[in-house]
Amino acid sequence: MKIISLSQVDKNEVHMDGASGAWKQLPLGSEDGTPVYSYRVFTVEPGGHTPYHQHPYEHMNYVIEGQGALVNEKGEETPLKADDFALVNPSEKHQYRNKGDKPFKMICGVPKEFE
Repeated sequence: MKIISLSQVDKNEVHMDGASGAWKQLPLGSEDGTPVYSYRVFTVEPGGHTPYHQHPYEHMNYVIEGQGALVNEKGEETPLKADDFALVNPSEKHQYRNKGDKPFKMICGVPKEFE
């Protein structure tokens, strides 16, 4: 069993091509013995975004705070706000953008092999 406050988890800048103002935390992952999924927390600063990318596994997201958008394969934006859930299926091209003037923060569940 593990209980940890997000404030105790290291916050690392995302250094992928196309990322801007995005930060990642890993409060629960494979090092904790998670059997299937890892929980990551991404914070995107105002005007920032994650890379526009795709991969062979799903994302399951929950927006904690802020206002953002999920960009799909066609470049279309779907608004996201606190308390929204989002699913990105395997191999779907996607990007998260902060559309507000405060940080956009979300939990991202992925298979533990891809944390």
